[in-house]
Amino acid sequence: MHPPSAPTRTPGTWDVIVVGAGPAGATAARVSAENGCRTLLLERAAIPRYKTCGGGLIGASLAALPPDLPLNIYDTARQFTFSLNGRRERTLVSGSPTIAMVYRSELDAALTEAAAAAGAEVRDSTALTTLQQQGGTVTVKTNRGDTLRARAVVGADGSASRVARYVGVRCAQVDLALEAEVPVDTRTADRWRGRLLMEWGPLPGSFGWVFPKGDVCTAGVVAARGEPAALRAYKDDFLERHGLRGPRPLHDTGHLTRCRHPGSPLARGRVLVAGDAAALVDHWSREGISYALRSGDLAGHAAARLVTAADEAEAHTTAFRYGQQVDDVLGVEMRASGTLMDLFTRNPGLVHTALTRLPSAWRRLDAYIAGRTSVAGIMTTPFARTATALATRLPRRPA
Repeated sequence: MHPPSAPTRTPGTWDVIVVGAGPAGATAARVSAENGCRTLLLERAAIPRYKTCGGGLIGASLAALPPDLPLNIYDTARQFTFSLNGRRERTLVSGSPTIAMVYRSELDAALTEAAAAAGAEVRDSTALTTLQQQGGTVTVKTNRGDTLRARAVVGADGSASRVARYVGVRCAQVDLALEAEVPVDTRTADRWRGRLLMEWGPLPGSFGWVFPKGDVCTAGVVAARGEPAALRAYKDDFLERHGLRGPRPLHDTGHLTRCRHPGSPLARGRVLVAGDAAALVDHWSREGISYALRSGDLAGHAAARLVTAADEAEAHTTAFRYGQQVDDVLGVEMRASGTLMDLFTRNPGLVHTALTRLPSAWRRLDAYIAGRTSVAGIMTTPFARTATALATRLPRRPA
């Protein structure tokens, strides 16, 4: 995959190298290229590639996409069905339907094409193998035998990131998600059209989801890593109950999601991390696309500033400011979602009752989905503060 034209450069020498062509990496590559940097985007898989992901774009994600990005939207959620481990089911109607259902393979490919159109060179089927810094230069070696050099590197190579290990990213929460993309008949497609399901599950902090995409439903479950057999049993039961276990799935996969520990580094020298590589994921919903797009934008701008840094002192300041920016915007969100996750883990029934029986709670969540407020905005409401204080004094309850 290559841009229409590539800038003239010394072979193997770049201003910015971005590792990983997901939402964070493709965005960082596009932004750095738009800022005049000679940018190389590396992706270990062949593009387009499958990615385990629900593929629901909330308002914050839609707002962070490049204008006029060509993207297939297969459905938009207008109704939200919530249940407590298959019980107490209730469907609520969104005041401003927002969640756009997409396939990550198509989203990532479109964002990568946008980076290429901005002037970045894209090399897929190319994986980073080693990374080192000396002075103002970062040297990257690949599985193809290339030795590449840059003034800045952005690691956006997912939750199993090599760059994250180099930077020293630490996690406060690691979860396992199991997902299937299931073809459905016309009757089932009609039943799910315009409606998604969120079910609070039997394992601590767990939930299941169904996202409709026309003649396919993406369905899955997630819980803390450590009980894979129990999670597989929940997944089988969940799919069976919702009539999604019979058809042969198009994909049936699993992956780990990681949430950043507060204070975890986001840079080391001239190397930055963004998106899943930085463990920027919502603790409660495990939503990561909006975090990836926003941190990728910040990383692309920071990388461009690293390229023009007069010396290593200025480079250090630039990297430090990048970490501050991420923490000021996304770190605040993650701390709020961590509080919500703790409340949910302690008493999922309380969260379910609030969302389904208190109109104000549903309006807040609906506003968050639409991008009109944040998780931090939700958790600063008087009800949320009271519920959190109460939950910390009560014993943990199962779903």
